[in-house]
Amino acid sequence: MPFAQLVLGSPGAGKSTYCDGMHQFMSAIGRKCSVVNLDPANDHANYPCAIDVRDLVKLEDIMEEDDLGPNGGVLYALEELEQNMDWLEKGLSELGEDYVLFDCPGQVELYTHHSSLRNIFFKLQKLGYRLVVLHLSDSYCLTLPSLYISNLILSLRAMLQMDLPHLNVLTKIDKLSSYAPLPFNLDYYTEVQDLSYLLPKLEEESAVGAKFQGLNTAIVELVESFGLVGFETLAVEDKKSMMHLLQVIDRAGGYAFGGAEGANDTVWQVAMREGVTTMDVKDVQERWLDARDEYDDKERREWAEQAKIRDEAEKAKQDQMDVDEDDLENMSMPPDSGVKVVRKNQ
Repeated sequence: MPFAQLVLGSPGAGKSTYCDGMHQFMSAIGRKCSVVNLDPANDHANYPCAIDVRDLVKLEDIMEEDDLGPNGGVLYALEELEQNMDWLEKGLSELGEDYVLFDCPGQVELYTHHSSLRNIFFKLQKLGYRLVVLHLSDSYCLTLPSLYISNLILSLRAMLQMDLPHLNVLTKIDKLSSYAPLPFNLDYYTEVQDLSYLLPKLEEESAVGAKFQGLNTAIVELVESFGLVGFETLAVEDKKSMMHLLQVIDRAGGYAFGGAEGANDTVWQVAMREGVTTMDVKDVQERWLDARDEYDDKERREWAEQAKIRDEAEKAKQDQMDVDEDDLENMSMPPDSGVKVVRKNQ
């Protein structure tokens, strides 16, 4: 049974960067992985693309032939893909049981009210794929209450529209320390705690003051009434962050409850299945906000020490090879070793 991630998110949220990083990470832990590009506008993918929707339909061609804008062109392209699912099915059949990452377009209407992407996902389910939706949001949204509330509404609407196992992820969490300090700790935002505390902040941010107080109150009560939205965090270049997120994804999609990849599993594969690593939001707060400089210095020292150990190991190996070569050159056979070689005719 193949597994897959459906990577959604607004433009700039880091979807392609995530697919590239997760592909590299899975390859490093010995999990077969392929990336499928479903964005007809993505003509410069930075990951090895197993299937590219641009081989079926290109955004620039649609815009020229049908006189459509970029957003209308992407909607048309996804409708075209929905009508040509046999093309996608054929490509996926060649991937076998590979874990698949689907890099989706960034137009939010595709996963808030347009039906083509949702229908494509359901058809993938019928092919036997176990799917998990990853909705990525740039962590910059935490710096402004209005942006944060907007992302909550967008995430909630995507969860209701897609109707699949769903995870919301705050990307670029390692950049948070370069922004203005947050009024609340990180867990307030990831766990979507009492949103009424944000109402005064919304009034301060708005130039019209309390004019929209009733609307703001209604919106936060709507989000809280569903009780569905929460966030994981991700720093794509941090190994522990990637490990933690992949373990959460594996539990959401059922991968963690399947069999082993093989009898010769690496330590990494066993660790990922057993969930031996833990990283809660307090760890993320300390690593990227409260004590980032100290952690960065510690990490650089560890890298330097590892590089030193590798260099010393390489030098010792080279020295040993030089000694072995010298021994071979100086080796001489005794005049009469007492060994006689007799060849028999076959």
